[in-house]
Amino acid sequence: EVQLVESGGGLVQAGGSLKLSCRASGFSFDDHAIGWFRQAPGKEREGVSCISSASTYSSVYHADSVKGRFTITRDNAKSTVYLQMDSLKPEDTALYYCAASTYELAGTTWYSGFLYDDWGQGTQVTVSS
Repeated sequence: EVQLVESGGGLVQAGGSLKLSCRASGFSFDDHAIGWFRQAPGKEREGVSCISSASTYSSVYHADSVKGRFTITRDNAKSTVYLQMDSLKPEDTALYYCAASTYELAGTTWYSGFLYDDWGQGTQVTVSS
């Protein structure tokens, strides 16, 4: 059974940091790109960051809104992807999901949710002003 389990969310003040984890099981982790998405109340889901599969050199992509503040990494030995979020802003408040994709994602495709096959349940991030 494919499972993606997010953790690490919480309440933090503006300017603070959080580190999200996405632990995967039930599939060949090394062959999958992992993306982070978020959805705030009343807003559409948006792509935050993505790291490609180990076989495609673990290339990373970020939304313009988080560039320079968020870092995505993967630990293939632990089947886990991390999202380090620094300098958090109130507008980063959302439910954060990780998702897995078998596609070779690139700069113009990584944020398309329909390219991801499996999704986690999400972890809430709340940034207070």
